[in-house]
Amino acid sequence: MLIEPFAGGGIISLTALFERLVSHALMVEIDEEIAAVWQSVITGHSEWIAKKILSFNLTKEAVIKEISKSKVDDKEKAFQTILKNRTFHGGILAEGSGFLKYGENGKGIQSRWYPATLAKRFRNLTFISDKIIFRKEDGLEVIKEYSRRKNVVFFIDPPYTAGKKKAGKRLYSHYSIDHERLFTLCESVNGDFLMTYDDADEVKVMARRHGFQMRLIPMTNTHHATMEELVIGKDLSWMDCYPAVHEPIVEYQATSKNRLKEKNI
Repeated sequence: MLIEPFAGGGIISLTALFERLVSHALMVEIDEEIAAVWQSVITGHSEWIAKKILSFNLTKEAVIKEISKSKVDDKEKAFQTILKNRTFHGGILAEGSGFLKYGENGKGIQSRWYPATLAKRFRNLTFISDKIIFRKEDGLEVIKEYSRRKNVVFFIDPPYTAGKKKAGKRLYSHYSIDHERLFTLCESVNGDFLMTYDDADEVKVMARRHGFQMRLIPMTNTHHATMEELVIGKDLSWMDCYPAVHEPIVEYQATSKNRLKEKNI
């Protein structure tokens, strides 16, 4: 089983299921709006969502009216979430996010609205929905719960670290987690895990302190700019085509000295 403790859009779990790389996927997400989408999928409402997407006449006024509804069930909240994701700047759902102004080719909120494609994606989910387990919980608690199982693998994509807290707050409703605890939990995992992180010095320090390997890989952000992101795991020899990285020497030496003092060495 594959577990995504911070599932979000769930692309890793969905790909693994469609490619038949795992028998089941446990997707965990604490955000209420995103949770409504996955809860709707596993309870058989993918077709309802697909039809709603196809029949919706997307205008700014129509979107505002739809997302302003308060008394809604899970599938209706799921549709509200989809509308926000496709019409808000960068697909960001966090408070303070707003509508696309220009979008792709100056199309504004229409630029990322492909109803036929979106509807097809949700209809395709009906083929694997029975293999998805969803829990609206704290991802760290789920890692702890399954850490001793050898037949489980984790894909972990947590929010930004404290060093990028401002960016995390802008991107996520739940942006603050205990990163040190996350690394400690990963150290106790009996199976395997792959973790992605922002390229921050504090992350490199934690990774080395817990004995993990790191690789630096290129990625493209929402502004189509190339950035680098850390991939962290127990054994990343299969990623030797990417450069191995280490934490800053000064910080690591300081950390090592502190650990020696704690042990009275």
